[in-house]
Amino acid sequence: MPKFNIRPSKPDETGLVLEFIKKLAAYEKCSDEVVATVATLHHSLFVEKAAEVVLAEEDDVPIGFALFFHNFSTFVGRKGLYLEDLFIIPEKRGLGYGKAMLKYLANIAVERGCGRMEWICLDWNAPSLAFYRSIGAVPLGEWTVQRMDCDVVRQFAEE
Repeated sequence: MPKFNIRPSKPDETGLVLEFIKKLAAYEKCSDEVVATVATLHHSLFVEKAAEVVLAEEDDVPIGFALFFHNFSTFVGRKGLYLEDLFIIPEKRGLGYGKAMLKYLANIAVERGCGRMEWICLDWNAPSLAFYRSIGAVPLGEWTVQRMDCDVVRQFAEE
């Protein structure tokens, strides 16, 4: 049986994290949206500490990652853990590694006193949506994600 491990990423693994991000973007059919570089990612993760990354390993070989950060709920009055991305390479899916990563993150949320754990999922990703339902996650059907990209934010700020 393979040895499975989850651990925080290290600064010298920023290139690996970016490769996983690119693989996730390809899976989500949006590779052209990845503008992150090793330098910008390294600065955000290890200098600003704006987010954290954990790596999943099988027999000491990285097979996936999760990137998360803390948000805040005014209704709950506490921070939450927001999972931005979770990715396991296709050939290692279905082995329980994604669930193990979510449990790992749930433990971080509990240890840090988070009131919630949240993430978004593409509506066409039926296998993931079914899995999330099976672990007790519920969709926020009355809520719609809103986004302004960097250029729109800048333009709006200057109006």
